[in-house]
Formats: sequence, structure tokens, C-alpha cells
Amino acid sequence: MIEEVRSLVFELMNDNNNGHGNDHIKRVNRLALNFSKKEGANEIIVSLASLLHDVDDYKIVGIDKSLEQINAREIMAKANINENIQKEVLNIISNMGYSKLLKGIRPTTLEGKIVSDADMCDAIGASGIIRSIVYAVSSKGNGRIFDKEVYPNVNISSLEYNVNDTTHDTDGAVNHFFEKLLKLKDLMLTESGYKEAIARHYLMVNFLEQLFIEEDAPEWKCFLEEYLKRENKRQL
Repeated sequence: MIEEVRSLVFELMNDNNNGHGNDHIKRVNRLALNFSKKEGANEIIVSLASLLHDVDDYKIVGIDKSLEQINAREIMAKANINENIQKEVLNIISNMGYSKLLKGIRPTTLEGKIVSDADMCDAIGASGIIRSIVYAVSSKGNGRIFDKEVYPNVNISSLEYNVNDTTHDTDGAVNHFFEKLLKLKDLMLTESGYKEAIARHYLMVNFLEQLFIEEDAPEWKCFLEEYLKRENKRQL
């Protein structure tokens, strides 16, 4: 059943080119199963939820359709997934994601926490850097990678983050680091997720420091340093 779900998901997401396609799903699935073994979770639930977590993502299908979870429901029905398992998987998907987090919504089950951590880990580190650039230049982004004149909204609200369904006034690849990605390591819900996120976090910091040197943007290097100081104090 899991292999049928995998096949249906890959078929559906095959043409996605905004950083949420099959390569992302494969990495999240692999990472989630790795976390699951360490945390002692139900691997069937984890596998299904990690495979299906983006098939109804609002950045792909829009906010209204995302709430209906039509694609996830149809795929699991075709694969004859047990109804109780379907409910668990749909519950996980409906409670994960950064836009949900900004509304105070987070997964409550161990399996949900694991899939959420795996998804957030793939948003940071080397893969996260690539994905943020790919998304910025995709049809869902605004084409902005680094604009020295446009600073990020570091305390962005849920309403501001979701404006126009996909992008907002200060959006851009580099700004996305400050508005979301650099915050993720401290939002992990499992020990396995946190350990994975730490190394990925500092790789992003090193990338930004080098980028600002190469772009002759000392004011942005100072901005990064102050940002990291504030975030560290917030966690103490």
C-alpha cells in the first residue's frame, strides 16, 4: 500500500518545479523514517504522512483547496488505506507547516512531530538553500533572490506570510532565511530533529556571511549578526 501511495504521489508531483516536488518528498520521507527508527514511532504512519505532506500544500493548490485535502484523500482511497490510518495521516498533514505554526498550530502525535521535523530540516541546510532560490525564481515566487534595499520582516505574521497565497512584500530567497529558515532549528519537536537541524543551521549562517562578503554588503553582515544575537537571547 505504501508503494502504491508513493507511486501515485510521484505521478501527481512529477511536474512540480518550485522546490516541493518529488526530490523534496523523497528526502523528507527518508529523513522521517530515519527519525522514526530513533524515536520509536509508527513507521507506516510516518511513511504515509511524509509522502503525502505536500500534495495539498497551499503554495501549490491554493489555501482553499489545501484545507480540503482532496489529493491526499484520493490517493489513500485508491491505495485502500485503512480509514483510521487515513484519519491519522490527514490530522498530521493539517497540523504541520510554518504557516500553521504562525497560527499556533503544531502536530501533537509523535509521528506528526517526526514528519514536521523532517519537513523543516529539508527547508534548511544545503537543500534548503537550493530550494529557497528555486522557489524565488519559480512561477510561485517573485524573482527576487537578494535585494540590498529590501530588508526582511523578521517578525512576520501569519496574515502577512500568506498574503496573495504564495508571496509577500518582503519575500525573496535571502529574506526567507531571516523570516523563516534561521528560526527552524529552535522549532524542532524531537531530539532527532534538533540534532539534524543544528548542523544545517550553521551551514546557512556560513553561506549568508560569505554571500554578504561577495556582494559587498557589510550592512547585511551586521544585520545577520544582530539577528542571531536576538534569536539566541530569545532562546535563553
